[in-house]
Amino acid sequence: MQKRGKKRQLVGTIASNEMDKTVIVLVERLVKHPLYHKYVRRRSKFAAHDENNACKIGDKVRIAESRPISRTKKWRVSEIIKEAL
Repeated sequence: MQKRGKKRQLVGTIASNEMDKTVIVLVERLVKHPLYHKYVRRRSKFAAHDENNACKIGDKVRIAESRPISRTKKWRVSEIIKEAL
């Protein structure tokens, strides 16, 4: 039996939920600048599958890597960590 690796998981906030069953998740990370040794904030946007259209803008969510669902969607919303006010 072949052992599979764990799927990547990221935490981010919902930037857009305009599409049907799709949300855009904004993930921020801190990277140390190679010359100045100062931490710089980097942002990435991921399209994630939201089966029940449960996410709202501003929600903090955990997304997990999955098989390609469409051309841009390769992530799924696994849980809503904190709901927006």
